Amino acid sequence: MPRNTTILPRAAMEKLLKAAGVERVSEEAKEAMRESLESLGVEMGRKAWQFAVHAGRKTVKAQDIRLAERK
Repeated sequence: MPRNTTILPRAAMEKLLKAAGVERVSEEAKEAMRESLESLGVEMGRKAWQFAVHAGRKTVKAQDIRLAERK
C-alpha cells in the first residue's frame, strides 16, 4: 500500500487505544497504530482471498477472514 494512502481514520485509532485503557494518545501513536493495523488488514485480506480462491469462490466470506486470522 502506498504511504500516502490511508484507509483508517486517526480518530478510530485513538478510540481503540482508549478502549485498551490508554489515557492520552499522541498523534505519532495514532499514526503508528494506523500503519500497523492497515498492514495487518491487507495481509489478512490476501490470505483470505487465497482461501476463497482455493474453495473455488470469487467472494471472500467471514470464514475466510477467520481462517486468515489464525494463519
